[in-house]
Amino acid sequence: MSDTKEMSFLDHLEELRWHLVRSTICVFLFAIILFVFQKQVYNHFLLAHLESDFATYQWFCEVFTKIGIDSSFCNLELNSKLQSLSPTNQLMNALWTSFILGAILAFPYIIWEMMKFIMPGLTPKERQKSKGFIFIATFLLIIGLLFSYYVIAPMSVYFFYNYQITDAIVNNFQFDSYIGLITNTLLGVSIVFELPLVVYFLTKIGLITPEFLKKYRKHALVLVLIVAAVITPPDVASQIIVAIPILILYEISIWVSRIIVKKQQKEA
Repeated sequence: MSDTKEMSFLDHLEELRWHLVRSTICVFLFAIILFVFQKQVYNHFLLAHLESDFATYQWFCEVFTKIGIDSSFCNLELNSKLQSLSPTNQLMNALWTSFILGAILAFPYIIWEMMKFIMPGLTPKERQKSKGFIFIATFLLIIGLLFSYYVIAPMSVYFFYNYQITDAIVNNFQFDSYIGLITNTLLGVSIVFELPLVVYFLTKIGLITPEFLKKYRKHALVLVLIVAAVITPPDVASQIIVAIPILILYEISIWVSRIIVKKQQKEA
């Protein structure tokens, strides 16, 4: 038990409120900074996939060239001009995008605030073990961001820019739809990569077991393919590339759940 004085339910709610307030302030601070530097954020980050020399396109070009296959990645031409069809379109998009990216950047601090709220209810042994939680959560977030930014996002842009039913239809996209594609990919994939931690907590409170995860592995495969189909272009190659790391994360989650159950059994 904690060595701090016992708190009432209302005291806990008040403490939780301040943790949430500080987390929200952190998100808004990052959002304000991103909004101030919105031109740089858009030109060098969000719109970078429209440049033919983007790292992923160059890498694909080199790989296909080495194996003797001609690839359109080597002479890629994307229309970098996007349309804004409303007077408030750019402003509202900049505000919303700054908020989403601010939430992603503030994620480690939000986790830290939540851990501060949970810590008093943990035993000294549990507190010691939970010190690495923020690091692991941040690490998984970074891996998810890198994977989505350098794999899924450029593949999505490449697919949609090159998909054309007929020459009578010209791809001339609205910029808010394009930015939404990038930000939703970053946010969605980053959340998916936190799966092992979600399984960790669900196992700790007894909602799932490794046997449960093994039993529904086939169902999880179908769900993963559905998720991959939602966050990637509708082609098999892209879905497989996205599905593989998610399935690996699922297997890691089973391993994590097994370790937690074994520890709980030993302590019992």
